[in-house]
Amino acid sequence: GLCQPVWRFQVSSALKEGHVTPTELCQRCLALIKSTRFLNAYITVAEETALKQAEESEKRYKRGQPLGVLDGIPIAVKDNFNTAGIETTCASNMLKGYISPYNATVVQKLLDQGAVLLGKTNLDEFAMGSGSTDGVFGPVRNPWSYSRQYKEKSVPKSHSEDEESNWVITGGSSGGSAAAVSSFTCFAALGSDTGGSTRNPAAHCGVVGLKPTYGLISRHGLIPLVNSMDVPGILTRCVDDAAVVLGSLAGHDPKDSTTIQDNFKPFELPSLPDVSKLSIGIPKEYHAPGLSSEILALWSKAADLFKNAGAKVIEVSLPHTRYSIVCYHVLCTAEVASNMARFDGLEYGHRSDMNKSTESMYAATRREGFNDVVRGRILSGNYFLLKQNYENYFIKAQKVRRLIANDFLKVFGSGVDILLTPTTLSDAVPYREFIKEDNRTRSAQDDILTQAANMAGLPAINVPTALSERGLPVGLQFIGRSFQEKQLLTVAKWFEKQVKFPMIQLEEVKRHNHGIFQHQKSASFS
Repeated sequence: GLCQPVWRFQVSSALKEGHVTPTELCQRCLALIKSTRFLNAYITVAEETALKQAEESEKRYKRGQPLGVLDGIPIAVKDNFNTAGIETTCASNMLKGYISPYNATVVQKLLDQGAVLLGKTNLDEFAMGSGSTDGVFGPVRNPWSYSRQYKEKSVPKSHSEDEESNWVITGGSSGGSAAAVSSFTCFAALGSDTGGSTRNPAAHCGVVGLKPTYGLISRHGLIPLVNSMDVPGILTRCVDDAAVVLGSLAGHDPKDSTTIQDNFKPFELPSLPDVSKLSIGIPKEYHAPGLSSEILALWSKAADLFKNAGAKVIEVSLPHTRYSIVCYHVLCTAEVASNMARFDGLEYGHRSDMNKSTESMYAATRREGFNDVVRGRILSGNYFLLKQNYENYFIKAQKVRRLIANDFLKVFGSGVDILLTPTTLSDAVPYREFIKEDNRTRSAQDDILTQAANMAGLPAINVPTALSERGLPVGLQFIGRSFQEKQLLTVAKWFEKQVKFPMIQLEEVKRHNHGIFQHQKSASFS
């Protein structure tokens, strides 16, 4: 079978030794994508180009000259990254049918390493949301809804109330990428993270979700939501794999002036990480209203694990945390309003037939192209940016943002190495429950534990920790110092080893995976 952790060494060595060819691997993943269509994880499957890329990879392996560990590894990319020759929709009518003339830098870097791009994954429209339920292609279903673990725990109240109505959400907005990795259809996926959009679905789908330091990875070709907070995110099934993908993506990009100038040295994580010399901070403000007692208990248990391993565990305070959601709302909507101005029906994307005047064409295009959530954020943002409101809202929010970032600096300055917090308030909720509340209420609740890291630009990672009483994944979050990804991932790897998160048991996957992965003990590429 497939047991969770390390897949890179496994698959990479299997490819090197010729136990499996890149083409077989690619076909296996494509078959799985077909049999898990009901998850709605992918918007576009690029079957032809994927098989071509696999074929090229195969030639390199035959010559004994693979490009590196990622050569021949099947990956997926969130549909708000531009991909040359493959449609990029942002799950919006505004961009249906849009094919970008270029690849996002991160996509190009993966292709240059020989990775095989299987397709583009589903999301909330323009990545605005925390459920992956609001895109025009419909909601993504959490693979754990169909796992043996969840089915055993969820006893339907009546026969009519079967799994059809009991499925749970993936979280968002990178839910398609998280579901794709969690259901084994790919080995790694790109998401984006503006307020938690990679870590939140990672927590709900039981995968590793890394949001790197702002500026470590290029945003060129990522369709912007909030320029000052967006970061490409990495979703994998284990921490080692996230480190490998990070190594191939990080570094300066002349096309993105916000990336760091220094060279980034890819790193290997120690095989036996040691946390005994570390100081772990537990921010008391993250004991937030609405935090489930289950997650609270896991959080304490995790703190004890570190204590017992000889680490110093101290309660710390980030006093401005409680203002962060309001502050985030102002800054996020203001930047959204500015970013969405480019979709006017002139250059690319949807264009309305309304032709009374240019103004009416603009208005109709945007009315038809954007959903309510996007239009709502544009309206709020423009309100905050009005001349008479600018000082009171936008400027004030910028000042509060600085205070939030300073809270973190103070704590890290006091000798704390890593912060340990919950990632989400609870495990994944059933879709039926989730849609009872509007997107804005939901996002405000769901981002509460993740978005301060975006405001401060810090690296943060979700590590799958345990299954809830309902048989669904729960994750914890580690937040590190700026550009200290190696330390952050080392701690995450140590923690992953301690908790031994269980493998998802999916009938679909069992059916497809006899044979190819049998000699491999694991589902990882590293």
